[in-house]
This record gives sequence, structure tokens and C-alpha cells, in this order.
Amino acid sequence: MARRSDHSRDEMRAMALEAAETIVAREGAAGLSTRKIANEIGYTVGSLYLIFENLDDLIFQVNARTLDELALELDRARARKSETDAVLVELGLTYLRFAASHRGRWDLIFGHGSPAKTAMPDWYRGRIPVLFDRVEKILSELAPARKPEEVALAARALWGGVHGICTLALTDRLNITGLPDAEKLTVSLMENFLSGWMRQNY
Repeated sequence: MARRSDHSRDEMRAMALEAAETIVAREGAAGLSTRKIANEIGYTVGSLYLIFENLDDLIFQVNARTLDELALELDRARARKSETDAVLVELGLTYLRFAASHRGRWDLIFGHGSPAKTAMPDWYRGRIPVLFDRVEKILSELAPARKPEEVALAARALWGGVHGICTLALTDRLNITGLPDAEKLTVSLMENFLSGWMRQNY
């Protein structure tokens, strides 16, 4: 087993986070534990607690990396489309595909693997707008007369609908048979929402 002096604190942190992502991808969010992470990187559990406060702290840091990666994917999606309404639909589809491709890490944020009993740290809370700010910007461009509070509420409602479809698809509920059906439902939801949003633009 490696000695603690073999790696710097930053190196150990990166190793532990990468190991956690590997374990979650292999075994799902429920399979994550400090013992498995320690075994994966060749250190003791005690060594991990010199870097992370506890398992919840480690999970929040893994989740932050996931949200940062999702933000990059959403920005790439925006660059693929030129029409503003088409960009919004592409963001929704990108979210679905990201969740399907990173199911374990998605569960770690939203599912049973998330640290629900631990208060969300401020540094982590600041990353949550990644799910809304891009949508708010597009909705504002499509309906510039709308008040900021209307735009914020609409963005959360719309993204909540997409997230709900995603959840149903990934958990095989209500006969949504995976990603293809989820994508059709998402396109329908967003196109109908946008139709109403534009009609009420005053």
C-alpha cells in the first residue's frame, strides 16, 4: 500500500475524486464508500479523512465536477444551433443524453446516493444555476418584455419538466422506454412551452 508521502494533498484529492467517479460508473451511486475509494487508490480510509471532512464532502466535490462537465456540454450544445428556440431544445436533449451517459454520477446528484441529510455547502450551491442560467438567458432573448422573475420561474418550470422526463426514462417508469422516447417527450414539452411563451410575449 502506498505511503501518504507518495502523493501531495492535491494529487490525493484528484485521485480520490477520479476513483469515486470510476466506482460510481461501475457500481452505481449506492456502491460508493470511503473504503472502496481508499482501496482503489492504495491508501487508508484515514488518509482520505485528512483531505475530506467525510463521505458527504467527497460526494459534493464529485458532484461539482459533474456539474462543471455538464456546463461544458450545455455550452457546446448552444454552439451547435443558430436559432434561439432550437438552442433551447438542444439544451434539453443534451441534458437527457448527459444523464443517460453518466447515470451513476447523475444519481449521485439527484438520487439515493446524494447526501440529502447534509446541508449543501455555499461553494456547491453556487454551481446549481448551471441548470437554469442558460435557459433564463434564452427565454429572455425570446421574450425581452418579460420580467426577470417571470423568466426565472419559467426556466425552473421548464427545466423541472425536462428533469422529470429524464427521471422517468432512467427509472423505467410510465412506459417511457429509454432515451428515444424521452427525447421525443422533451422536444414536445419544449416546443409547446415555447409556443405559449412566445404567444404571451407582450
